[in-house]
Amino acid sequence: MTTVQEAADKTGLTGHTLRYYERIGLIWDVERDPSGHRRYTESQVGWLVMLTRLRATGLPIAGMRRYADLVRSGRGEAERVELLRRHRTAVVARMAELTADLAVIDGKIESYERALGKSA
Repeated sequence: MTTVQEAADKTGLTGHTLRYYERIGLIWDVERDPSGHRRYTESQVGWLVMLTRLRATGLPIAGMRRYADLVRSGRGEAERVELLRRHRTAVVARMAELTADLAVIDGKIESYERALGKSA
């Protein structure tokens, strides 16, 4: 079992965010030790890592909640796949935008370096 601090260290989430995720139903069945402190299983920590990846790639909390509801129900595999496919499409599009943005930045750096008489 993992403490809140250990789960935070493994996931990059804060203790406050972990409690918030529990409160809104993104994580469930969190056990408590005799002192009342939360304890997470390795499976729950893995789930939290998945949630952090979804959030970091721009999935709104509402989408994360829908996904969590489907997982918790044990059903809705087709809807889960569709949700993840739609999100994947959005992530790929964002990556293409970022790649184009990076090319513009790189071009500007090269331009300045040429003006300064330096090479990349």
